[in-house]
Amino acid sequence: MSSDGGAPYRPDEPTSFELQPPWRPAHVPHPDNPYATPSPAAPRQAAAAQPSAAPTPAPTPAAPSPGPSPSSAPPTRSAAPEAPPQDPGAGRLIAGRYRLLAKLGHGGMGTVWRAEDETVDREVAVKEPRVPDHLSDRERANAFERMRREARAAARLDHPAVVNVHDVAVVDGRPWIVMELVRGRSLGAALQEGTLGTREAARIGLEVLGALEAAHAAGILHRDVKPDNVLLGRHDRVVLTDFGIAQIEGETNLTDTGGFVGSPEYVAPERVLGQRPGPASDLWSLGVVLYAATEGVSPFRRSNTPATLQSVLNAAPSPPAASGPLADAVNGLLQKDPARRPNAAQTRALLEQAADPPAPAATQALRRPESVRRGVVLGPRTLLGIGAAAVAAALTAYLVTADPFAGPLPDGWKANEEKALDATLAAPAGYRRTVPEDPSDGNLVTYTDPSGVIWIALSLARKSEDTGNDIAGSAAAEMYDDESGFRQSGSYPAKMPANPRTEPRETTYQGRKSAEDTVTYTTDDKQNPLPRQLRIFYYKTSAGNMYKLSVGYPGQGDFAQRGRDVAATAIANLEIGTL
Repeated sequence: MSSDGGAPYRPDEPTSFELQPPWRPAHVPHPDNPYATPSPAAPRQAAAAQPSAAPTPAPTPAAPSPGPSPSSAPPTRSAAPEAPPQDPGAGRLIAGRYRLLAKLGHGGMGTVWRAEDETVDREVAVKEPRVPDHLSDRERANAFERMRREARAAARLDHPAVVNVHDVAVVDGRPWIVMELVRGRSLGAALQEGTLGTREAARIGLEVLGALEAAHAAGILHRDVKPDNVLLGRHDRVVLTDFGIAQIEGETNLTDTGGFVGSPEYVAPERVLGQRPGPASDLWSLGVVLYAATEGVSPFRRSNTPATLQSVLNAAPSPPAASGPLADAVNGLLQKDPARRPNAAQTRALLEQAADPPAPAATQALRRPESVRRGVVLGPRTLLGIGAAAVAAALTAYLVTADPFAGPLPDGWKANEEKALDATLAAPAGYRRTVPEDPSDGNLVTYTDPSGVIWIALSLARKSEDTGNDIAGSAAAEMYDDESGFRQSGSYPAKMPANPRTEPRETTYQGRKSAEDTVTYTTDDKQNPLPRQLRIFYYKTSAGNMYKLSVGYPGQGDFAQRGRDVAATAIANLEIGTL
């Protein structure tokens, strides 16, 4: 699938990001990223063809001479190369200040020009809007309004890795978006020459992640993160371009004509399924970019678009050759379930480790004592100490491998030691802690966002207090018992109607069996029904105690993805004292 901004695909059309450089016309400096121009010293006047002089009549052929005379023959002069043809529309003045110089590229929704801002005497990139001719006047007006809103949203982003939007010039009711002209080449072009090292890939990934964090905080999804949209500028600058362009059509899945907004091999599975995307979908795309940067190929690219979409949904990519934190980040970001991907803070921690790994500890040659060289018999206490240290080291290595995303905590989070529950519960620092007023219900603690829309609750059913034999035999059994209770009574949580949609699954926690369930429902409120989700983690200790960690949050809206991130982080960082 070509990056044409969402034009309909053909079933036999190859996907984007070829490793071999395609042929490119000389007068289009950077078609894979129209916001880039490769030469920092390109003269402005070269973009516009100058009027030619009056045509010179062809010379009359002269009779052949016996031979040229060295003293009289004029010097041989090669013909001057013809100037490239002028782009139609070049030289046009937009909004009284932006002079179009040359086309940089085009996509499904517009053409990008290199232009001169004659008011402040600088070069800029100007995007000329274009909508399909078959749209009605109302649809065209709506499309232009969406473009204006997207431009205003992108202009609010203040991050060095985000291309700057300077202005929106409205001409004949059409918004022309004026942007920063960044000189450099795209990551896609760089990868045509070879792969990146681990540290360089992590450095670029951190910059792109920062741009995405700034966008997500402003309520903007990029939805087309790919190597061709990552620009490598001067002074090691990394810029994420095309912000909001993929959102112009307002579609997140397959369009009516069968086209896709974005490049299929970098699109998250939830978008392929037509689900509402969130920040996790952009992080998936970042994971694919990091994989391609270090492996040289997108893990889901196939010979045509339908096969690529199938691989996004079903194929498990080969493990990356890179190891350590970068591999952990890539493997985590490529989880098919968005709820299981690391959030931005967890991803940043891993990429920072990969970009700046700790220096290896200095080694020092040790001299064996004479008693050791002669042979020493170790006593039982010494052997016990050595064995305990080995077991502790092995356990530490296992925990790091089993749960690579369980720390450190994101900024603004706090680990709360709950001694009554023999557990440590992570929650954002501003959440309010409450416990039941009745001492008999002391095995419960809740942390609630000040707005009240997100809450975290940890409960404990102790085996010693289970006089009614109510604790299920396993975490999975407890989960399915709860699911049955949802369908029968709808009494958990409050205002949940019967028959909610659940997604039960068996998981592992530190090598032992656990379970998780995501419950989607609408509050049983006739005046103001609200979409909600509840994510629950179940774990039964070897002593027979049952832990249940529940996180409730809105099912839709601005706080939905924030709630999913809170749930994933709280579950990943739960520490239970006695396993």
